[in-house]
Amino acid sequence: MAQVPNLDNAPINLKSLRDQSQKELITILKNIRGKKCLVIDPKLGGSLSLIVQSSLLKEHGAELRHLNAEPIQTDCTKVVYLVRAQLDLIKLICSHIHNDISKGIQREYFVYFVPRRAVVCEKILEEEKIHHLLTIGEYPLYLIPLDEDVLSFELDAAYKEHLVDGDTTSLWHIAKAIHKLEFSFGLIPNVRAKGKASVRVADILNRMQSEEPVNTSEQMGVPEINTIILLDREVDMITPMCSQLTYEGLLDEFLGISNGAVELDSSIMGVQQEGKKIKVPLNSSDKLFKEIRDQNFEVVVQVLRQKATSMKQDYTEMQTTNQTVSELKDFVKKLNSLPEMTRHINLGQHLTTFTSKPSFLARLDMEQTLVEAESYDICFEYIEEMIHKQEPFINVLRLLILFSITNSGLPKKNFDYLRRELLHSYGFEHIATLNNLEKSGLLKKQETKSNWITIKRALRLVVEDTDTANPNDISYVFSGYAPLSIRLVQHAIRSGWRPIEEILKLLPGPHSDIKRGGFSSSPSLDSLNGSLHNSDKVVDGRRSLVLVVFIGGVTSAEISALRFLSAQEGMAYDIIVATTKIVNGSTLTETFVEKLG
Repeated sequence: MAQVPNLDNAPINLKSLRDQSQKELITILKNIRGKKCLVIDPKLGGSLSLIVQSSLLKEHGAELRHLNAEPIQTDCTKVVYLVRAQLDLIKLICSHIHNDISKGIQREYFVYFVPRRAVVCEKILEEEKIHHLLTIGEYPLYLIPLDEDVLSFELDAAYKEHLVDGDTTSLWHIAKAIHKLEFSFGLIPNVRAKGKASVRVADILNRMQSEEPVNTSEQMGVPEINTIILLDREVDMITPMCSQLTYEGLLDEFLGISNGAVELDSSIMGVQQEGKKIKVPLNSSDKLFKEIRDQNFEVVVQVLRQKATSMKQDYTEMQTTNQTVSELKDFVKKLNSLPEMTRHINLGQHLTTFTSKPSFLARLDMEQTLVEAESYDICFEYIEEMIHKQEPFINVLRLLILFSITNSGLPKKNFDYLRRELLHSYGFEHIATLNNLEKSGLLKKQETKSNWITIKRALRLVVEDTDTANPNDISYVFSGYAPLSIRLVQHAIRSGWRPIEEILKLLPGPHSDIKRGGFSSSPSLDSLNGSLHNSDKVVDGRRSLVLVVFIGGVTSAEISALRFLSAQEGMAYDIIVATTKIVNGSTLTETFVEKLG
């Protein structure tokens, strides 16, 4: 099964976006004649694997290498670097070229920045006196389709850069990516934004529209995307800090999904090859995965068990009775799904070894206690015990952030005490990490009373009797907690944000609501309560489309909740998600980690 996802069922033509990116990369290679060595920054390598198969690059004369500190070993006289505009990567390129010069090796060098060149990087090339040896270009890769309804800007540290470093480069990048989308699918008439970064992106988007306009409806017909909802991760940091309980969410929590695949020891997948790793692609091309990815893991275990049992029964019947040809055909059809079934039974079995651990269940208990805003003393003791047992630093920080946000900070004496204990237990070099968390407001001293209880009640975030097998609410993805971020999207789509204006004000950052282009006459989503207006119907009978953009990352469980919303009866919209990165609580917390020394 290929890792390049199949995009045939996407609600808009994402395939054309991917083909465009592929074509742009191939054009770069074609323009550099003959054999060349293509050196890719390793982070980009993963992203490119979702756009183009390496065999295609090789067909165009490219020998592939990953960029690292080692000098390039190749016979090619042309070296093409494909890198993000980062200083550490540029320094590696400089050392490669200096190494070639010192050995008298003559080559032609090309550097293509992804997605755009940066003055500061070119300054370094000038200082190192090699700028004149290089041909410099850009490969404008702003957006990568991860699946038929998920796009990624692949900006790992956007949230930390914006909140801690005050670096807004990523916001320009996001606006540029959306603006590029509009050139393909029409100007998006309704823009809703919540959070500092989101409102800023909406502003940049409008500026881009006035400087380089996308034709509005008069020339283009009805736009394919009706509404864009921009959300800062900062608006809801509670959701990612909770353990996800959907199948895909748990796979990410415990095994780490990277570029739509997990890498595991072959023994887990039932292949006996000592010490060999296997890459298992996880996207909707796998029909069984598409069916179970968004379900609560409890249910997935039952589904897999049922499928295995029915397969076994069919097999027994095959051996004991005489089948007609059509019955044989049906059986063979079922057999074709066997590899997928085996794959997920193996993965499910492996996940169970984590989810059945008492430590995991105790952690879920703590998360629930914090989200329900009950006895904080127990949680405080639990975190203290985690620190003394030296449990993984990130796990401790995750619970601490959840504690701090639901409680609007920690009482001063607890704050000082835990901070001291953390540094004693994990080392004083972590002081920079704690400062980052304080600067971003994720870990702080309590100054005001928490308004979490008000928010929780008003938006019905804790749902008592959640039925995970036949869910009727998005809370099934966390077995009883409805993600705040997705409740906001639900309100934005169903009845607009006006009715919950007071609650929005209690959440971080401003919010805005903009009508764009020649669309002010068409009804906004405020007047849309799930029923479609004629002006919103896409001509060929497809449903209108909402693009939900998460600035700072989104979890798999939140994507599952959005898919659940979109599939509800009376829901008039398809939903596509765009995000700076797919994250979980640990990967998000890690972006703040900085060791001194």
